[in-house]
Formats: sequence, C-alpha cells, structure tokens
Amino acid sequence: MPFFLFRTTITTVITTQHALFRTSPPCNLSDDRGDRKQDPPAPLGVGHLSPTKQTIRSIKSKILPLTTPHENIYNFPNALTFTRLLSSPVIGYLILHDQHSFALSLFALAGVTDLVDGYIARRWNLQTVVGSVIDPMADKTLMTILTVCLAIKGLLPVWIAVVILGRDVALAISAIYFRWISLPPPKTMARYWDFSLPSAEVHPTTISKLNTALQLGLIGACMASPLIGASGEWEVVLQAMQYTVATTTVWSGLSYVFSKDAVKILKHPAVPVEKEEDLKG
Repeated sequence: MPFFLFRTTITTVITTQHALFRTSPPCNLSDDRGDRKQDPPAPLGVGHLSPTKQTIRSIKSKILPLTTPHENIYNFPNALTFTRLLSSPVIGYLILHDQHSFALSLFALAGVTDLVDGYIARRWNLQTVVGSVIDPMADKTLMTILTVCLAIKGLLPVWIAVVILGRDVALAISAIYFRWISLPPPKTMARYWDFSLPSAEVHPTTISKLNTALQLGLIGACMASPLIGASGEWEVVLQAMQYTVATTTVWSGLSYVFSKDAVKILKHPAVPVEKEEDLKG
C-alpha cells in the first residue's frame, strides 16, 4: 500500500472515532475481502441522550416522585413538649410514694409548658406536623400515667379511670392506623418511626380541648386532696368534676370519629424530575 494512501486511511479512522470529530458520518472503508459499510454513530446533538444518562433519568423518574420532604423538628416548642412527656413517669413515681407536694409542683410545671410551647410555636412560626402529634401525645401520656397512679392510691374512682383510659387507648390505636395508611411509599418501619417525615396532621376538636382542660383539672384536684384534707364540700366538688369529665371524655372521643377535620392526611406533591435539557450531552 502506498504511503500516502496508508496515511489517509489512518487519518480517516481517527477522525471518525474521536468524539471531537463525531459530527458527520465516517467514510466507508474497504479492504481485500470486499466492501463493508459501517453504520454511522448517532450524532451527539440536541435531543440526544447517551444510554447512561437515559438510565439515570429513568431511575430518577421512579425514585424522585417518592421522595417526601422532611421538616425540622428540633426547635424549642418541641423540646418543651418532650420535657413534659419525660416528666410524666416522674410525677407518677412521686404519687405512688406519697410525695404529693413535689408531684403537684411538677404537675403544675408541666401544665405551664403545655401553654408556653403552643404560644411560642404560634408566635414565632415554629409549628410542625410532628408537634401537632406529640403535643396531644404528651398530654395523653401524662393523663394515662397519673390516672393509673391515682386509681392505685384510691384518689380517683376506678370507673372514671376506665372511661379516661378507654378513650385514650381507642385514640392511640387510631393514631397507629392513620400513621401507617398515610405514610408515603415505601412503607418501612424505619420511615414509620421517622417523625421528621410528616404524613398526617391531627387537629384537636373544640370539645377535645375542653375535655383535656377538665381532665387536667380533675387530676390536679385529686392530687391536691391529700394536702387539703377530706371534707364534705370537697367531696361534692370532686364528684361533680368526675361526672363532668366522664361526659366530655365520651363526647370528645366521638368527635374524632364524626369530625372530618380532626385528622388530615397530607398529600405530598411529587418532586419534579430533572429537566431533559440538563441531561443532554
């Protein structure tokens, strides 16, 4: 083969295979075995995606819509709520060991935190979905522990304790159910217990808020009974509070069943897939 023909052939091969020169179809090559034509490589112009980028885009289109935004749950109002939640067993321990003065003081402090955390969250726009869940959870945990402890010590009638605890157990089971059905896929236990992943909001009804206040008042009155001492007038007051709380407890439980706004399942918009122009080579 003459030298100039060899050099021309090599130059043609290099220019057709190098990425910088892949703008036009390569020249046809021939050898002693006959003419063989090669299909020209697809130009990397506008509207073309390499196989690798097509695969990445396909994966993103399946994964990104399932991505759910997280929220910042580490703020001061939520910290106060967790403090109230952790103080509940301490108060119960003090009641069982007849430390009524310390128990009542800590109970009053827990009531103050219940008022303060809500005010701070609204005032400085620190409201979170998890806060709307753990706040009533902390109240119910405190109520449950103190109801059991006071019933054990004979400071609270068993029948009113059964009414209070029965409602709370029913609401707890409902909360577990709504959390699971509202959790965006994939539904895993790790995501279920990830409280920074909101899935449903709980909006207490008006009667539920009133019931919580009355229940806390009854619990506080029962805790103060050993300090005040037994008297006929005080017993009448306690009985009136017990029947009132029993009524509002049943009423508030039914309000969650028949109210359409009590529980709101969040709808998470799909995260937009990266634009095709960003993936074009």
